[in-house]
Amino acid sequence: MWFLCATMKVEIITIGDEILIGQIVDTNSAWMAKKLNDIGATVERIVTISDGMEEIISAFADAEKRSNIVLVTGGLGPTKDDVTKKALAEYFNCDFTFYPEIEAHIARLFARFGKKMSKINSLQAELPSACQPLQNNEGTAPGMWFERNGTVFVSMPGVPYEMKGLMREHVLPRIKEKFNLPTIVHKTILTMGMGESWLSERIEDWEDSLPTEVKLAYLPSPGRVRLRLSAFGKDEVRLSSILQNEVDRLIALIPELVFGFDNDTIESVVGDLLREQGKTVSTAESCTGGLIAHKLTSISGSSDYFLGAVVSYANEVKMESLGVDEQNLIDFGAVSEQVVIQMAEGVRAKMKTDYAIATSGIAGPTGGTDEKPVGTIWIAVCGPKETKAKKFLFGQNRERNIEISANTALNLLRKTLITSNLK
Repeated sequence: MWFLCATMKVEIITIGDEILIGQIVDTNSAWMAKKLNDIGATVERIVTISDGMEEIISAFADAEKRSNIVLVTGGLGPTKDDVTKKALAEYFNCDFTFYPEIEAHIARLFARFGKKMSKINSLQAELPSACQPLQNNEGTAPGMWFERNGTVFVSMPGVPYEMKGLMREHVLPRIKEKFNLPTIVHKTILTMGMGESWLSERIEDWEDSLPTEVKLAYLPSPGRVRLRLSAFGKDEVRLSSILQNEVDRLIALIPELVFGFDNDTIESVVGDLLREQGKTVSTAESCTGGLIAHKLTSISGSSDYFLGAVVSYANEVKMESLGVDEQNLIDFGAVSEQVVIQMAEGVRAKMKTDYAIATSGIAGPTGGTDEKPVGTIWIAVCGPKETKAKKFLFGQNRERNIEISANTALNLLRKTLITSNLK
């Protein structure tokens, strides 16, 4: 049966007291929402409820009234506190059916680890008779697919990698087969160097002139703003062409702010540039505490271009490991142009790299002065021909200051690499 829906409405229900008390964070809903949006299904509501039977059944009833698809995660474990399966059986007014093939699958999973399946785990092969079982290749709790009155219910484990496996292998393909979904094409432009409100003012005329089938969303994060363009319609080729035209228009307006697209990160973009140019980099970090090195080395294959780092938090390390002049520390302080330049030049010489990044600042919340308030950060980029340093004033939040400093430093290196390659 193929359901025709003018607007696909999806509701996600996450079950678990551990989420409500803040013991764990619900990352499942965000992941599911993104994957659903990619195929044209719109998530209109995300609900988190407790493990109680009455609360679960009430949430099911409310969701069925307003949604075409209800995705449920959590409460499918083998222990007594996992009651989702019982709630589903009661809600769909059915008994339980034993599935030998599911029991055999669970037994194989245990055997893989040299263990024997327990009796309590074998009970996971008993499912509400109204459901279509979905084999969970990553765990012991199968998924369950229900249909009633034009609404689909899908129950999945709350363990993220198990839920993702079921979504990829069963749920998303079935949704695409069963529902007449619109085509949605996305393109995300990654910017750095201008806050959301100022960026909005700068591109206001472009935004106002977007075609009616194109929507723009601002997605800010520390030091960055993602601009997500979404085009809705039936012809994917046409929509992609429209989006690319708008992307080209936007880049012409803010060329200095765009550093990548879609799933790019500033560290992956910098890594690609270094590899393409056959160059290497090292870091000397004070206020960022090694975060820049961590970001660079989070990319597979980064040993091609990243050689090492010195986390010179103490002035003694700045002097002994990087060759910073003690008099500069006395006269100008650790958070200064003179010191950060010597840090960059010192680590470049020590590591024998083509480029080097250095940071020194007051991340906060303590340590600020009238002359150098919290959020004062100096960043230097040293290359084969010159060293440039720049002062920034970011804000009062320590974690945010560290994150923005690392991203800004990498972006300065990116610009340096592009400029050097053009000469």
